[in-house]
Amino acid sequence: MISRAAYIRGLRDSASIALGYVPVAISFGLAAVHAGLSAWLAVLVSLVVYAGASQFILISLLAAGAAYPSILGIVVLMNLRHLFYGPALLGFFSGPRTVRSLWLAPGLTDEVFAASAGSLSRQPPQEQESWYCGLQLGAYGAWVGGTAVGAFFAGDLLGQSPVLEKTLGFVLPALFFALLLEIRRSAPVAVMLGAALSAVLAMLFLPSYLAIIAGMLAGGLMALRRA
Repeated sequence: MISRAAYIRGLRDSASIALGYVPVAISFGLAAVHAGLSAWLAVLVSLVVYAGASQFILISLLAAGAAYPSILGIVVLMNLRHLFYGPALLGFFSGPRTVRSLWLAPGLTDEVFAASAGSLSRQPPQEQESWYCGLQLGAYGAWVGGTAVGAFFAGDLLGQSPVLEKTLGFVLPALFFALLLEIRRSAPVAVMLGAALSAVLAMLFLPSYLAIIAGMLAGGLMALRRA
């Protein structure tokens, strides 16, 4: 059964993710409308896809007239890492299972995974699932709400401010860096450095979304060797 107190605590803890999501989501709403999508369709993409950088790639490919099978293949490739996130996330839960895995999966993003890796162990075991449900719902609401603001209300303000538009480009990397600092105590430094170095080297030969997967695999292999 869901613990209301833990659920609200998860919602509250999603604030750090939401602060990073909202500006990027506003930027996505703007970019989607400028690419020719209707405001409602832009919000629908965030509601259904909910995949951050993949959504920007999605609208870029749509605007470029790419074939639908190519668009689908690229978006799927960019999100293959979630096949590893899911099993790893379940390993963080130490308490009794009361919520089906199906309800824990839709809100899993890079940032939610990182926040969970750093904070789930500090939650009482019987409240971990409730806390996680609140965390992922808060992040999801921030992303969809930010997209709606960008698509419906902030177009004129942000569209006419090149400085602010460029600033938004630093928000997502800054969010990742903040989350990396948060999980530094739960992951060996050597593993984190190995994963980062592998991703950087892979970017010399591969697209960034595949480099992320390469870095993740390298980090996982290093962690297995240390176990």
